[in-house]
Amino acid sequence: MEKYRKNKYIKVAHFSDAKFRMILKCFCQDLTATQTAFFTKLSRNTINRIFTLIRKRIFYLTSKKTRQKGNFELDESYFGAKRVRGKRGRGAAGKTPVFGLLKRDGNVHVEIVKKCSRAQLLPIIKGKILEGSTIHTDGWRAYDSLVLNGYKHYRVFHSHNEFARGKCHVNGIESFWAYAKIRLAKFKGMKNENFVFHLKECEFRFNHRQENLYLVILRELRNNSL
Repeated sequence: MEKYRKNKYIKVAHFSDAKFRMILKCFCQDLTATQTAFFTKLSRNTINRIFTLIRKRIFYLTSKKTRQKGNFELDESYFGAKRVRGKRGRGAAGKTPVFGLLKRDGNVHVEIVKKCSRAQLLPIIKGKILEGSTIHTDGWRAYDSLVLNGYKHYRVFHSHNEFARGKCHVNGIESFWAYAKIRLAKFKGMKNENFVFHLKECEFRFNHRQENLYLVILRELRNNSL
């Protein structure tokens, strides 16, 4: 068996820096662990371990606390098994609720919540968006107090088949939901405890979609190995 060696990107590894960079390129190209194992000639278990370490680092990077001022879209979505017949939208049985904030011409931030109530959503909003910002939402009642909390608030009412009113819409955050659901569909049989890491990876990929993802992650790992 090959001896463990020093690796500038990962603390414990039995392969070279060059091999790790090959793994990272496969990860950034969104290849599966099986495909990556084939190209790198490493075991699938090894690739899964490295992918998990990368996703945990991404989770850390996306969980940093920052507050911004600007123009935001807010929305919730539900992820998981197919819905029970007759139940859809908010409260759909067997699904995981996720809350999202998108700064227009900026980044998206998503968090798993227990339910999409005012008590759950307002602390996240106040923790990410500075007072005086403009917020666009649909008509969900959890957003009723945003004006009282110092925000400019505009709404579209999907229940009335209204999806845009001038500059008021939530099309940006809805485009992220569509991207995330299509991407996550390939991870069949994902363990519940791993969902948050895959979700935050979607956030990270979306926010860096105009950049070279490989170079972004490589720069981070040169300063802080896995």
